Amino acid sequence: MHEELIAQAQAWLTEDPDPETRTELARLIDAEDHTELAARFGGTLQFGTAGLRGELGAGPMRMNRSVVIRAAAGLAAYLKKQGRTGGLVVIGYDARHKSHDFAQDTAAVMTGAGLRAAVLPRPLPTPVLAFAIRHLGAVAGVEVTASHNPPRDNGYKVYLGDGSQIVPPADIDIAAEIAAVPSLTTVRRPTEGWDTLDDSVLDAYLARTDAVLSEGSPRTARTVYTAMHGVGKDVLLAAFARAGFPAPVLVAEQADPDPEFPTVAFPNPEEPGAMDLAFATARACETAPDLIIANDPDADRCAVAVQDGTDWRMLRGDEVGALLAAHLVRRGATGTFAESIVSSSLLGRIAEKAGLRHVETLTGFKWIARAEGLRYGYEEALGYCVDPDGVRDKDGITAALLITELASQLKEEGRTLLDLLDDLAVEHGLHATDQLSVRVEDLSLIAAAMRRLREQPPTELAGLPITRTDDLTRGTAELPPTDGLRYTLDGARVIVRPSGTEPKLKCYLEVVVPVGSHEDLPAARAQATALLESIKRDLSTAAGI
Repeated sequence: MHEELIAQAQAWLTEDPDPETRTELARLIDAEDHTELAARFGGTLQFGTAGLRGELGAGPMRMNRSVVIRAAAGLAAYLKKQGRTGGLVVIGYDARHKSHDFAQDTAAVMTGAGLRAAVLPRPLPTPVLAFAIRHLGAVAGVEVTASHNPPRDNGYKVYLGDGSQIVPPADIDIAAEIAAVPSLTTVRRPTEGWDTLDDSVLDAYLARTDAVLSEGSPRTARTVYTAMHGVGKDVLLAAFARAGFPAPVLVAEQADPDPEFPTVAFPNPEEPGAMDLAFATARACETAPDLIIANDPDADRCAVAVQDGTDWRMLRGDEVGALLAAHLVRRGATGTFAESIVSSSLLGRIAEKAGLRHVETLTGFKWIARAEGLRYGYEEALGYCVDPDGVRDKDGITAALLITELASQLKEEGRTLLDLLDDLAVEHGLHATDQLSVRVEDLSLIAAAMRRLREQPPTELAGLPITRTDDLTRGTAELPPTDGLRYTLDGARVIVRPSGTEPKLKCYLEVVVPVGSHEDLPAARAQATALLESIKRDLSTAAGI
């Protein structure tokens, strides 16, 4: 067994083009570190609808140049089988460790396979890549990013020519082509022949951002902004300057790209503590800002925080999703409003009252972006698509522009985003959401929790009877199959699913409390908070987590 493991590692070592991972792997082989080698060679990183994502390091279970070259070769083979020979593949990348190398390797493989390749000029937000695919008429796009994952991770996100992320069966077909690559020695990788784009694509994207705002709308809201050590700052500042908003006050410690993400445990605005520096910056401003804007490191997500009483709090993704929807409705938007099934049902109420089509999809913008006639889409994990004709994906830059326009409009009326949320609660009922999210080291714990819920299903949560249980692995009339459970209760809803991108079990909770008037809101909020906490406790017990 150990001999076979060492032989596997040595075979990998002979092909590895990266001196860093070669040194790392040689050290493990010399030390006969069978435990670590087994972790590296116990399988391969699985290519799925999120592409690839994993920890950097040597071996097929880690993100490295060898794995990326194989992935690029598989994608190239898939595109050629689809009749896309000679087509353009656009490649973008963030500022994480190895991102530039992975982008260059992808360009070399595409060029060697007879496709045309073009690389964005420097680390840029993921939405710029999604825009570039449609803008340049590409047959596919690749973004090298691990989004908001820990510093030691990187990833490989694949888009097809419509500018949307891949969905089945494309992911399965590409994975088969990757598996069919016999050896890196068979993959042609010329040292030149691809284009490095200039700023014209970025300029076209920035020109497009103007389209999300209403002509002549107020542009007075003052913001504090953090890029969370990612690539959003320059593009967001340029977009805000074009729009005529006051220049955002930067969270200096997090403004510039840094692949070590030194000030945060996880570079995700949703994680505890991630927004602390932004709150401190806002408190220190001489003139109180109207809102705080945060992007995640690849700037496809947008977080919003507002002053609530004497301090600041971050709005939930569902709250921002509803605010943007209400703003678009007020502006006369037409088309389909779409959201993932784990997002708040408030969007459906808003759309229904406005006479607009409302669609629920599986989790992820790969599904939301495909809603027919899409005008606006969002998911609770801080993702918003406000200009689907330009970017068919979540876009943290244009979402920031639109929420700042709304804050400006409300400011002119002497109101705030919180006032509008109160109005929506009175009009449609208080929709309160929360999450129970459990991060694990051992992935089998997630499978065990899902199995327990299926074999010993709860009959009630927080004293509310479960009126319907949907096992989403069977699919529904509207949704393809996915690993998840949905519980419908009287005045509440719970969805449980394994995360597609992180080692987490995620449980999404929503309660809806009727509200007669603004005076009833404090009591409704207290009731909703108590219900959510009770549901969390009962669900945790039922799942054994």
